[in-house]
Amino acid sequence: MRSKAMLATTAALLVLTACGGGGPETGPGFGPGQGAGQAGAGDPAEGTLENPTRNGGVNGAAPDDATGFAGLPVAGSMKAAYDFVAGNSDCEDLGTNPNDERFYPQDAEMDADWGVTERGVCSTGNSDQRTRIFMVGDMEKFQAAYKSDLYKEFGDDPTAGLNGGFAVAQDFAVVAVGDDDVRGVIGSGLLVLNCNPSFAVPSGYQKEKALVEGCVLTDFLGD
Repeated sequence: MRSKAMLATTAALLVLTACGGGGPETGPGFGPGQGAGQAGAGDPAEGTLENPTRNGGVNGAAPDDATGFAGLPVAGSMKAAYDFVAGNSDCEDLGTNPNDERFYPQDAEMDADWGVTERGVCSTGNSDQRTRIFMVGDMEKFQAAYKSDLYKEFGDDPTAGLNGGFAVAQDFAVVAVGDDDVRGVIGSGLLVLNCNPSFAVPSGYQKEKALVEGCVLTDFLGD
């Protein structure tokens, strides 16, 4: 699960293909938002997959206590996480068998160190690309592992991760592929984990504290 393999870049958007423009070795990406409407009496609780917090709130109007990490969606299961991702991006035919050829072998090597409890993979319209879903039992551990892995790359490339890394919720993370898929996942409630010390969130974009020092959560995607 090295960050180079996990990050999303597109040739024009992210270094992950932004998660989209390259082959299967490119990283995460995110897509067109399907934000929830304003919550009313009897509507699903804000911050859930049925009513995700987006850009600081449902349609930008979340209460103060539903922002940042605490306002991100919670899946609770791989099925719910898959349904969420599939509903907002090109993601079909969920696979959870470790022998599924669509998995990245290096992902399994890092599961324990990253706090990953379950992994899933789904196909996209491009046969050379796939989207990966990680159920995370300890998101702070996951973010710390990503930061540590990223910092190992700075000797060779100080811009590593500058365009962002995983799209994260409270208990799952996504590496999507394709410009639209990347933006769809972000626009639907997840935020991008960015740990590059040179990164600054442009004005007007959401900026939230990550669970580890030196990282931020944002809805901004670099070029």
